[in-house]
Amino acid sequence: AAAHPDEAAPNKEHSQPSNDFNLLKQAGFVIFHPRRIQQQCKTLRYTSFAPSSSSPSSIDGEAVADEDERKRDNITAQEVFDIIRNIQDPEHPLTLEQLNVVRLELIEVVDLFGDDGPGVDKMEIDPNALNGEMYNKKFSTVKIQFTPTIPHCSMATLIGLSLRVKLFRSLPPRFKVSVKIEPGTHVSEHAINKQLSDKERVRAALENEHLLGVVNRCIAGGMQM
Repeated sequence: AAAHPDEAAPNKEHSQPSNDFNLLKQAGFVIFHPRRIQQQCKTLRYTSFAPSSSSPSSIDGEAVADEDERKRDNITAQEVFDIIRNIQDPEHPLTLEQLNVVRLELIEVVDLFGDDGPGVDKMEIDPNALNGEMYNKKFSTVKIQFTPTIPHCSMATLIGLSLRVKLFRSLPPRFKVSVKIEPGTHVSEHAINKQLSDKERVRAALENEHLLGVVNRCIAGGMQM
C-alpha cells in the first residue's frame, strides 16, 4: 500500500508524489493513511498463522515421528541374508548362497533403539556375537562373515566389496556394516579383512570405473528376493 498524500508537505517539491497517488487511486489501488493503516487495512489486524518450529503442532509431529520409529520392526539376520543371498559370484554363474559363500549362521544383527539406541555410547559384550566381541551400542550393527570357495580364492576381496556395497545400498543409515572372511578359510584373510574394514580403501577401489562395474554386475542379481 502507498502512503497517504496528506502526509506530504505542502510545497512544490511534493506536488508530483500527490499526482502519483491520484494515478494509483484511478488505477484501482487502495491508498492507506500511514497513521491509520492498521485500522484501515484488515489484513494487518491479525498475527501470522504460519507455524513456527516451536509450535505445539510441530512438537506433536516430532513426537508422532519418534513414536513411529519406536514401533518399527527390527531388521533380522534372515532379512540381511535375503538381501545378499542372490549376489552373483564374480567367476561362476552361481549365487553366493548356492556356492555356500554366505550362510545365515554367519550373520549377526544388532538393531538398537530406545535406552540403548543412538546417542548412548557404551561398550558391552554381545551375547549373540560370533566371537564374543565387544560392540558399540551407539550404532546398530550388521556383521557378516563369508567363506571363499577355496583358500587361495583371488576373488575374495571383490566378493567382500560386493557385500559391503549391497548392504550399504539396502540398509538404513543407522547400521554400521562389518564384512570379514570366516577365520581359517583363506590364506590372506587378515590382509583382506583389513582392506574391507578401511573405508578409504573401499572408497578408492569403488572410484575405479571398471571395478565398480564388476561390483554392480555381481549385486544386480541380489535385487531378486
